[in-house]
Amino acid sequence: MDNLAITILGIALIFVATTAGAAMVYLLKKDISPRINTIILGFAAGVMVAAAIWSLLIPAIEGSSSLGVWKWAPAVIGFVGGGLFMVLIDKIVPHFHKGTNEDEGVKRR
Repeated sequence: MDNLAITILGIALIFVATTAGAAMVYLLKKDISPRINTIILGFAAGVMVAAAIWSLLIPAIEGSSSLGVWKWAPAVIGFVGGGLFMVLIDKIVPHFHKGTNEDEGVKRR
């Protein structure tokens, strides 16, 4: 197989998987139990943590290997900075928590 065919096959596979996942969310949005919802959210969180570690943090540490002992610093600074940014956005942007029925963020008029 040449590179173009592999690329097209890879994009098609990602497209089909994403479409199937979105279809499951759309089709099961009212019929899903809270327990199954928690399991699915936990699985998604685990996938995202794994993606962050293997696709972002480890390559960042390897990419800054010229810093010697401090090669972990850019990855840690970026990770902590990203977490702080997410907390800031959570505090600033108005949103509603469905499970607890409470508003958060800056109060709207």
